[in-house]
Amino acid sequence: MQCDELWSFVDHKGNKQWVWLALDAETREIIGAYVGSRSAESAQKLWDSLPKVYRQCAVIYTDAWEAYRQVLPSKRHRVVSKSSGKTSYIERFNNTLRQRVSRFVRRSLAFSKR
Repeated sequence: MQCDELWSFVDHKGNKQWVWLALDAETREIIGAYVGSRSAESAQKLWDSLPKVYRQCAVIYTDAWEAYRQVLPSKRHRVVSKSSGKTSYIERFNNTLRQRVSRFVRRSLAFSKR
């Protein structure tokens, strides 16, 4: 399982909201999601959104964000860098969201004549 988060804003840029996602690396299915702040409480809500079978036996790959360390069980949690490739599917999914959902688009990823 791979977990990551991406941000957008609601109403104005000062109101950042984080979309927390969990993806099954084998099936490429989103198995858990939560929208909230970038806190340990939100990481806990993502953990709670996962099916019981994943919470019991899945190995979880994430980046080094501290909220994951506080919430995920240390026996199955693996902190990896983006260059390791262990979170590549969730990173690709987040990039696809940024390309296709207008709320998530960044200027550096979208075509512009400016």
